[in-house]
Amino acid sequence: MSDHDDDEVDLGISLESVALVVDHARALQGKEEAGPEPSGEDDAGEAALLREAPDDLTEGSLRAFIGELNEDEQASLIALAWVGRGDYGADEWDEARALAAERNEGRDAAEYLLAMDNLGDLLAEGVAAFGLSIEDVER
Repeated sequence: MSDHDDDEVDLGISLESVALVVDHARALQGKEEAGPEPSGEDDAGEAALLREAPDDLTEGSLRAFIGELNEDEQASLIALAWVGRGDYGADEWDEARALAAERNEGRDAAEYLLAMDNLGDLLAEGVAAFGLSIEDVER
């Protein structure tokens, strides 16, 4: 890691995992924004486009990845998104994580996270609030 590990906050999830979710969420977001060209045809064209999308970057695979994380890691992802959105500051990390863990209990973290607009950007901003960078993570 780095020389200043002592004063680094414990995010409760590896930066590699966060980076993977960020990349995946941004790829999905890009797919949604690109969307099919508007045409006079019915939705069969859109369905065909979705089927042609590469399997490795599907919403289902992102949901599965988030689902495989432990509860602490899921709470950390939620809290990072909140920090990125400006709901909490980096100095309120413990409070944000505690609330995220409480909020996540018995619920589907992936469902909640994927409902957020610009999830990838929010997570990257959340990490940046701690002086860390998603871009520096080896992928």
